[in-house]
Amino acid sequence: MLTVPEASARILADIQKLSIERIPLLDTLGRVLAQTVTSPLTLPPWDNSAMDGYAVRSPDIVTATAAAPVTLPVRETVAAGGFPSGPLPAGMAVRIMTGAPIPEGTDTVVRVEDTDGGVTSVIIRDARDAKKNLRFRGEDIRQGQVVLGPGAPLSAAQIGVLASVGASEVEVYRRPRVAILGSGNELVDLDRFDEAVNGEKIVSSNSYTMHAMIRMAGGIPIDLGIARDDPADLRARLERATGCDLIVTTAGVSVGEFDYVREVLAGLGAEMKFWKIRMRPGAPLGFGMLNGVPWIGLPGNPVSVMVTFDLFVRPAIRLMLGYTHIFRRPVPVQLEEVVTIGAKLTHFLRGVVRVHENGTLSARLTGPQGSGILTSMSVANALLIVPPERPRVDVGEMVNALLLGDDASFAEKFAL
Repeated sequence: MLTVPEASARILADIQKLSIERIPLLDTLGRVLAQTVTSPLTLPPWDNSAMDGYAVRSPDIVTATAAAPVTLPVRETVAAGGFPSGPLPAGMAVRIMTGAPIPEGTDTVVRVEDTDGGVTSVIIRDARDAKKNLRFRGEDIRQGQVVLGPGAPLSAAQIGVLASVGASEVEVYRRPRVAILGSGNELVDLDRFDEAVNGEKIVSSNSYTMHAMIRMAGGIPIDLGIARDDPADLRARLERATGCDLIVTTAGVSVGEFDYVREVLAGLGAEMKFWKIRMRPGAPLGFGMLNGVPWIGLPGNPVSVMVTFDLFVRPAIRLMLGYTHIFRRPVPVQLEEVVTIGAKLTHFLRGVVRVHENGTLSARLTGPQGSGILTSMSVANALLIVPPERPRVDVGEMVNALLLGDDASFAEKFAL
């Protein structure tokens, strides 16, 4: 059996970045830039005020105190979007708003709080702002500067930068289309929930979990439905994956009498690379290539699906999207309870990590670690990694943890 790093390397060796497409800037959140973007302009385009106040020459206000204020005539008011009428002579002030260009000759903006707020003349009661509160031309971006290059992940800040240099459309790597196929006679969709209530069937929660995880990773889920434990049905559904960039199945890759996925894939000409790894939960994991398309076969238990998806499918999707950093970074945490595991397998335990006031991290288990306890994943914010050479880890000892979550709900679980 392969180790987790070996299995990951095997999968990623057959994954490539996808083709490039040009899309509107507002559609680029979560995508990866595939071009070099150069600024056609300088920003800010002029020296401007960093706050509301009065533009002055610093020698005119250096003696100002509350007991001995300085009074200056106000030549004019300049709002954002306006321009001063000309250079400012000594002994005068310009009332100015945040972002407005400062007059030539000034080197200071006195904040309005240190004045009487006058319109025709101003009383200045403090010199603490001498030579402060200015934003200089080009301090952000210079004309001709490369602002972002290929491989840059696009979040709110990057999108703002691109807008500021006029990039209304940009080239990004295409989002992967990820086919999802569940299998099992016992599974039904939500439209047959009454059969689950009666104890006859089980809702295919894995399909909904994977839909969400694929979208969170940046992919486009393509639902192939739920296949019966019948080779013909499995084959027909897998053949509908044409045009997808990745195929993910759940269940059917073990050694049970009705686990047909491997058999059907082989009949379709798939090249099978492996189908078992040294981890728990998730040992029955398969990987192969079907007509040039990567296939990852996840186990059927709900927790196993989520853990193996996070370790193997998520990095594959992120690599297709063009990300450089595709894995979650492990962080050391101190255990709050004793943990024991079986030998030979690396265990990924559901845990809750806490941040303490001194900045250290500690972790406890969510409770029983059965691979069918999906509710445990809803409260976990981390996977605690316990290698086989550590069958017992005592209170206070350190283990590595993979912090989970790609959205705001993670912060709610990451409590003190």
